[in-house]
Amino acid sequence: MNNFIQYLGISIENLKQWFRKVWRRLMDNKRTRIVLQSILIAFGIISFMVLVAGYFLFFVPATSGSFIKRPPTASVSSQSNEDPSHTKVLMASEKELQQLRKKYDQLTPTQNFLVINTTYNLFYFYSNKELVREGFCSSGSYVQLKSHDEREWTFKTPKGRHRIQGKITSPVWRRPDWAFIEEGLPVPSGDHPSRYEAGVLGDYALSLGDGYLIHGTIYKRFLGMPVTHGCIRLADDDLEFIYNSLQIGSRVYIY
Repeated sequence: MNNFIQYLGISIENLKQWFRKVWRRLMDNKRTRIVLQSILIAFGIISFMVLVAGYFLFFVPATSGSFIKRPPTASVSSQSNEDPSHTKVLMASEKELQQLRKKYDQLTPTQNFLVINTTYNLFYFYSNKELVREGFCSSGSYVQLKSHDEREWTFKTPKGRHRIQGKITSPVWRRPDWAFIEEGLPVPSGDHPSRYEAGVLGDYALSLGDGYLIHGTIYKRFLGMPVTHGCIRLADDDLEFIYNSLQIGSRVYIY
């Protein structure tokens, strides 16, 4: 038995020496050393990911229940039943809420109306107080322009409550002074032919007054962006739908 153990010890020592020689040879080879280091790094990363995944899959769900504070529903209900002032507050809040709902219902038109959101450049069309259609539009850019004669313009869409004041098919754009100044061109007389440009406003236009229109655009890729001189631009199909759905006097809310 002792001879066997002694032989086994010698064999283990020889095996250790052999592994050392093999390891040195591997380490002396630069390419092999890089491969081994990469394997060790990859093994470490995989082990770390397995530990993290195990933590979130097993440990967190098992312990999360102990950290969640659930509302004491029984105590709240009992408190509301015992405290008359709490009941009065609830009743007053419910009454105020009903009054607000009634006021909102009275202010909301039953006829078709349009809402323009200039922050996100979206439109919402309502019929019978229900949202029927929505989509992208373009509104004022808020760019400021100043001429050589000290005139100034800020291209913003007027906010507030408006009404449709006119409906036009195949509208022609009469270019104002700022359109020429913006392009660095001399401003022509009021009735000069260069003032009039067809085909840039789409097939329809709805007037909001003071020169502001809801119309189409040839720059459809800019829908959803604040790029206009104050008018509201719509896509062709949206414009046709709204033109046919709104009448003179219909309300338009812009905010």
